[in-house]
This record gives sequence, C-alpha cells and structure tokens, in this order.
Amino acid sequence: MIIKNDPSHVVIAKYNTMDEGTREEYHACVELSKPFKSKLADRLLDAVSALKKSYPGEQVDRYVHSLQSATRAHRDGQDEEMVVAALLHDIGDMHCPENHAEFAASVLRPYVSPSTHWVILRHGLFQGYYYFHHFDLDRNARDKFRGHPDYERCADFCGKYDQMSFDPNYDTMPLEAFEPMVRRIFAREPWGGQTKMDDALSRAYA
Repeated sequence: MIIKNDPSHVVIAKYNTMDEGTREEYHACVELSKPFKSKLADRLLDAVSALKKSYPGEQVDRYVHSLQSATRAHRDGQDEEMVVAALLHDIGDMHCPENHAEFAASVLRPYVSPSTHWVILRHGLFQGYYYFHHFDLDRNARDKFRGHPDYERCADFCGKYDQMSFDPNYDTMPLEAFEPMVRRIFAREPWGGQTKMDDALSRAYA
C-alpha cells in the first residue's frame, strides 16, 4: 500500500533519497521550515497542557505539578530560563516516561545555558533522593556527581521546586502567566551565546 502525503503538505524538493538533493532544494526547504519552527513555543505550551492526560495516582496531575514547580521557581527569584525549565521539566512523561529528564533537556538544550540543561538532564536522578529507597534503590545515587559545578543547583531544583510540587492547595500560577517567558526563551537564537561556556568548564558538561 502506498501512503500519500496529506494534501496540505507543500512539496518543493524532487529528490526521493537525500543524496539526490541539490543545494537549492535544501536551502529552499530550510526557508519553508521557518514558519513551522517559529511556532515551537506554541507546541511546547500545548505539550504542557497535554500533561493533564498523564498518568494518575498523585494528588495533582503532571500539568499542575509542572505549573507548581515553575511557580515556586519564579517566586524564589530564579531567572526566566530556570522558570521555563521548571515548567517544561516533565513534558517527556507523555512520550518517554522512563527517560523523561533526557527528553526535556534535549528540547531545552539549544536555547539555555549548559548549567540549566544539566540540571534538567539530571533532575530525575536527583529527585530519586526523595523516593528511591522505597523501591530498595540507592537514594544517594546522585552523589556520583558530587563535585560537579551544578550539583547543588540540581539538588536545590529538586528540593525546593520539583519534590515540593504535589500540593493541591498551593496557590499555583496559571499557564498564561508563563507563556511570555516561554516565548522569549524559545525566540533565542538556537545554539546562540546563551549556550556557550568557558573552555575550563566544558569538560564538566560533556
């Protein structure tokens, strides 16, 4: 059976395999992709809303948990980048719950500092301090990263925001309050200056 494109799909390239593509075709496709890429913030806000349908069991769903984590980070005086990271830290729960931290970190990486990326990448392990022992696992597994420049930052992220945000009575800010922040972070140049670091620190983030 031959599967056809959606009728709304715009076609400008003629190649059937990528090695047949021309410079002109590839550049044209990049230009055509720009409107789609420009709506990344919209899709990420939708991804947060989709967490309303994530797995059950706790007093708040993952949507409220994400809003609550971002609210706590914001009220604690964290910069906009970390507030947005807190909002998005669990969006992977919908598609890859077993490595959700890696999912969110990958989404953020082109737009945030290496420090913020590292915190979100490792937050799943650091969060384990609060519950791993109930599954006969090592709650101190995070200590293999002790001495890393952002060990304490990740521990604080989990201790102050992530693990605290399961309270149905907390005065949680709505998604609309964070929307402008999300749009500003994802309007940054991908892999721009915010992602650069001193060579002396680069090995810590490899």
